[in-house]
Amino acid sequence: MKSPKRILGIEGGGTKTEWVLLSGEADEQKILSQGQLSGSNLRLTSDDALARLFAVLPADATHVGVFLAGCATDEDRTRLRGLVEKAWPHAVLAIGSDRDSGLAVAFGAEDGIAVIAGTGAAVHGRRGERVEKAGGWGQLLGDRGGGYDLAMQGLRLVLTHYDLNQTITPLAEEILRSLALNRLQDLVGWAMQADKMSVARLAPAIFHAAKHGEPEMLATVQAGAGVLAEFTRAVAQRLEFRGAPVRLIGGLFTHHQEYAALFRYRLSVLLPDATVSVCAESGALGAAWLAGRVSGFGFQVSGLAGAGDFPQDQAALAAAATEQANPRSVNLEERTTAELVDLFTTEEEGVARALAACRTELIAAVDVVSAALRAGGRLFYVGAGTSGRLGVLDASEIPPTFGAPPELVQGIMAGGAEALHRGIEGAEDQPVAGAHAVLERGVRAGDVLCGIAASGRTPFVLGALARARETGARTLLLTCNPARARAAQPWDAEIDLPVGPEIITGSTRLKAGTATKVVLNLLSTCAMIRLGRVRGNAMVDLHISNAKLRDRGVRLVSAALSLDYAEAQARLERAGWNVRACLDA
Repeated sequence: MKSPKRILGIEGGGTKTEWVLLSGEADEQKILSQGQLSGSNLRLTSDDALARLFAVLPADATHVGVFLAGCATDEDRTRLRGLVEKAWPHAVLAIGSDRDSGLAVAFGAEDGIAVIAGTGAAVHGRRGERVEKAGGWGQLLGDRGGGYDLAMQGLRLVLTHYDLNQTITPLAEEILRSLALNRLQDLVGWAMQADKMSVARLAPAIFHAAKHGEPEMLATVQAGAGVLAEFTRAVAQRLEFRGAPVRLIGGLFTHHQEYAALFRYRLSVLLPDATVSVCAESGALGAAWLAGRVSGFGFQVSGLAGAGDFPQDQAALAAAATEQANPRSVNLEERTTAELVDLFTTEEEGVARALAACRTELIAAVDVVSAALRAGGRLFYVGAGTSGRLGVLDASEIPPTFGAPPELVQGIMAGGAEALHRGIEGAEDQPVAGAHAVLERGVRAGDVLCGIAASGRTPFVLGALARARETGARTLLLTCNPARARAAQPWDAEIDLPVGPEIITGSTRLKAGTATKVVLNLLSTCAMIRLGRVRGNAMVDLHISNAKLRDRGVRLVSAALSLDYAEAQARLERAGWNVRACLDA
């Protein structure tokens, strides 16, 4: 009896890497799992980073297709093949460029022209043995019509308007909001450090401005679609491909229907016999198709069954305490302001009871963290949404409060820094992404990783915990769902806070968020006390960076050394505003 085929397709670009695992039975193919990881352009990514990315993908694949941007030469393909062979030594392999996987997902073995518009942009055409290309020269020289190109034009226009008129346009306001910047002047500093992908993420703001009547932004979007249509005509002419089928691929087309419509209109003028459609399938399916083709196994990439989009057990999630309706908060819209305030304050009293119920578990968790930090390890918080933001917040407050190095306590956020101030669709749904983040951040034996998940079931968090345990790190799980199903192998400490259902069903930024913040305060503060960074009840290692903290430091020295305020200030100034040095002098 033949063992079943498991076909893994991987397509990597500068912004993201998409992957999909298929069953490869002759009579039926379906998607077993899929997801996204960070970018993997071969020219921009080191061998070590690619190895870490491959390490978290399904290891039991029988056929593996890896097609990356930047894989253009025989030398590139040799390098990539060597890395892939190390990760999947027994698999049938297919290696190449994302151009190959893009054409495969759009046309299979047939001929056509693929117009790709994401972070960058390029047009690739194939007719028989001939392949032609236009665009795709990189963000500095080309990539006309891609997200980076549109965003850069928008940024230049925003600054030009300010220089000419001293006005902040609606687009400027939207860009500042999306980047969490306070002043237009701050935009210059951001742009000097921003990479290609960060700039390209501003493209939705350009489309929003165009849709809401900013004429220059509308002209920018029209010009982007127009140049891609001109590239398409040029490729079709070189291939002598009059009635070419054209497929539109990439986020700018799939997320912005108006961009596809503008392209269609412009191409209908330039190349009236062409047929245009949007290809919504992931390029990873094209990579899988090419991997199967190596051994003569073919399948249709469109209409494959199987989700991979919702890897959680939906019934168990629905039964979680965090998803239950609170009988005390029905008909909220009918209550007076006073009644709402009373309800909120009454419900928050449950946080203290929940913390008291977990006293034993909290003691165990503090001991795990304290022992690890004393031995030279680090503490990592990992979470998604509110949980992740609370972890990042607590980690960011340790250096100024306790004078600890920033690497001592770190936060890992599903979706990255961008997710700190806005929701990132699907960021929490992939355990593989959590595992990859752990490897990228260098979690190792001796560290502690604390997973924060109100339901206790967030795939990103569980994937991170599992990978951290494999590295030898200690593991903690903090939830607000005591009734959750336990892992077969328990984590080193598990804290399940019984805060009960929220006032607004499922809104774990409320009681669950409050309780979580208290626990994180407790873990990190007790650990800092154990490290000797608190004397009495004073922050002797605080980083003095403003007037309030200078006053606090002076008062601390004054009380500890029985000095008047002026003398304490003079001593602290001579000590370079180092409280510990002043006290120990």
